[in-house]
Amino acid sequence: MTNKDDFEMNSNKNEYKCIDLFAGCGGLSLGFEMAGFNIPLAIEIDEWASETYEKNHPSTEVLMGDITKIIDLENIISKDDLPIDGIIGGPPCQGFSLSGNRDKKDPRNSLFMEFVRFVKYFKPKFFVMENVTGILSMKTKDNQLVKDIILSEYDAAGYNVKICKLNAAEYGVPQKRERVFFIGIRKDLPFNEEKLNPIPFLSEEDQVTLEEAIMDLPQIKAREGKEFQDYSQEPTNDYQKWARTNSDGVYNHIAMRHTQRIIERFENIGYGQSVADVDECHQQRKRGDASKISGKVFSQNNMRPYPNKPCPTIAASFQSNFVHPYINRNFTAREGARIQSFPDTYIFCGKRTTMSWEKNISQYQQIGNAVPPLLAKAIAENMIKYLEETD
Repeated sequence: MTNKDDFEMNSNKNEYKCIDLFAGCGGLSLGFEMAGFNIPLAIEIDEWASETYEKNHPSTEVLMGDITKIIDLENIISKDDLPIDGIIGGPPCQGFSLSGNRDKKDPRNSLFMEFVRFVKYFKPKFFVMENVTGILSMKTKDNQLVKDIILSEYDAAGYNVKICKLNAAEYGVPQKRERVFFIGIRKDLPFNEEKLNPIPFLSEEDQVTLEEAIMDLPQIKAREGKEFQDYSQEPTNDYQKWARTNSDGVYNHIAMRHTQRIIERFENIGYGQSVADVDECHQQRKRGDASKISGKVFSQNNMRPYPNKPCPTIAASFQSNFVHPYINRNFTAREGARIQSFPDTYIFCGKRTTMSWEKNISQYQQIGNAVPPLLAKAIAENMIKYLEETD
């Protein structure tokens, strides 16, 4: 069984300090703050994600801009905040080449090297670098394993590294989400791989379910909702009580403006099913000619998850990935935030959704891209324990 203590913030602030690189909307930072870390500096290139971060982390200085153009590392942080104990973040290691015809799968040609640059300069006691599980099997065009190149770069920088593959649902997050964390320890400190892996505390039968995560929120239908709403009912479990701590109401809870045809499609999607399972008459129509079936069916679009299980992975595209378990509409941004384990006091800025040509990251994308704060908290708490045992 889960209990409220699993979600509580550590009120005992310590002297450990972290820099968050590629910070996004701040999920990783929030988890580390929950554990008691101080985050004096965060760096993020996107305007709306930076705005969200600043709104929710008022004590952190946020540098908004291209990290490759931050050359003077000596003066980006106050001397009072040195030394830095840790660097955390999720650089986009895959499919991102900085210039020219370089191998896009080689992390040495990606923003990963910016993360390494900061590690080399600040020489923190540890770092935590997050990525998708696919990075473990990814190879360069020269058939080198990407993870081996990453380990080699950190070895040369003076760090031993433990690779942890973690499932967020085992750490209090109402979501089956697996991610990889490269946890590095400076070579002058003891290196115990076994102790670097945060111990899961929820078995499969005790994990927080989708229903437990979101069903106290106002039960709005498609085209309903306001930017701020009062709670419509009392919390019914410890997760909901935790999510509502110090919250004055519900933000970012506006439903999609679905057409009646889409609502009827959703009515025909059962648990574990998606748009691929509906009759032809309810399938997607061609653009510009609603009398014809599109023919394009994506099995992961508009899937209705089981309410009595943790939700499947919330991705950046989750605005259209899922149908609410009981209401015929997609998730709201707030429901996605609950599934990602953001508390209700965490308010997201920028547009709710964007068109493909818009450059900024929408609320949905910010939420889906984030590291779940409760998973980050588990990693951070384990790191504090590790550091205190080795100091």
